[in-house]
Amino acid sequence: MDKLAAYYALRAAEYERIYARPERQAELAVVKARLRKMFAGRKVLELACGTGYWTEVIAPGAAYVTAVDINEEVLRIARSKSYAEYRVSFVQGDCYAPPDTDRSHDALFAGFWWSHVLLSGLDNFIGNATRSVAPGALIAFLDNSYVEGTSTAISRRDEEGNSYQLRTLEDGSRHEVLKNFPAEGELIQRASKHGWGANVELFQHYWLLTWWAPK
Repeated sequence: MDKLAAYYALRAAEYERIYARPERQAELAVVKARLRKMFAGRKVLELACGTGYWTEVIAPGAAYVTAVDINEEVLRIARSKSYAEYRVSFVQGDCYAPPDTDRSHDALFAGFWWSHVLLSGLDNFIGNATRSVAPGALIAFLDNSYVEGTSTAISRRDEEGNSYQLRTLEDGSRHEVLKNFPAEGELIQRASKHGWGANVELFQHYWLLTWWAPK
């Protein structure tokens, strides 16, 4: 297990508290409504599902959701939640090499994972993700925007341009976490290599990138 996976395993029980911040509630309501509408009736492959916070958001209207994460610690929490019957299945697996589901999904979603991928490996990750769903599928990534004063400060940048944060868990342990904050133009450029119709919705605390996989 790499350092990032180990960090999220340790953080599993406290992960969702980030969504309770008062200043983010109005935006979260808008984003949730947007995702529910976007995935209504669709067969969704969700990568890096974590504790199932966003799975709960999209599952009620989706045809079904296959949610993937590498950590059994977070999947245990995700499975304990209530979902519409037969609409959600959880798979332990690596989002860098998504499980073979015969490209049966017509949508892909990953929340707050793009920012954790090294810049040098981002195109390979996006390509593998896009090829894991049906031709012409809807692709959507949701992640954080950097907001001075509320986002965790960037502690350093490496030679490649990746940025990192130092985070402290409730047990007092400190962890350096890869966390990139791409500009709108970079998002459009990256997505356009792997499909068409790339679009970014910018919020104060979040961004939502969508495009269509090649047919």
